[in-house]
Amino acid sequence: MGRVSRAQAQENRQRVVATASRMFREKGTAVSVADLMKAAGLTHGGFYKQFASKEDLVDEAIAHAFAEQAAHSAMAFEERTGEHEAARRTLIEDYLSVWHRDHPAEGCPVSGFAADLGREPEQAARAQDVYVNGVRNRAARLATGDDGMAQLCTMVGALVLARATRSDPISDELLQAARTALTGSARREPQQRTD
Repeated sequence: MGRVSRAQAQENRQRVVATASRMFREKGTAVSVADLMKAAGLTHGGFYKQFASKEDLVDEAIAHAFAEQAAHSAMAFEERTGEHEAARRTLIEDYLSVWHRDHPAEGCPVSGFAADLGREPEQAARAQDVYVNGVRNRAARLATGDDGMAQLCTMVGALVLARATRSDPISDELLQAARTALTGSARREPQQRTD
């Protein structure tokens, strides 16, 4: 088997980062390198040609998740057209949806990486700038200052609790209670990707 071109090596690296970003949000950063590389369709040995360590990959995966979130944001168009309140409501309703609860691999990196970064102080220190900036940006999109932070805390907390209780009716109740508290009304369940 011959050597891969630089372009192919870069494409492989991007595939590993994207796969890691999804798998880490869904299963946590304890996912093995072997399982990750298999999911990316590459060999285990290829990992160390691309990354110095798994910790380096976690850092890149977190950055990728936040960049992907920004690129796919449902709020982006509405914010550009001056419809901030409509955009805020859409963000809250989509974030606190059954779809988002059930698809953590494609969901928000704030909730997706919080538990792992809380358990792994060394990784948290490495990833802190990217993660903290992501948290601040998400809160600022909701409201200014402490109000945005409080709204984000409510959203992330409700989502984490809903995921932990998924098999019980309380899961849906948690999502609905947070949506109502933040928007003042109940709304239909969105069935789309959340960002």
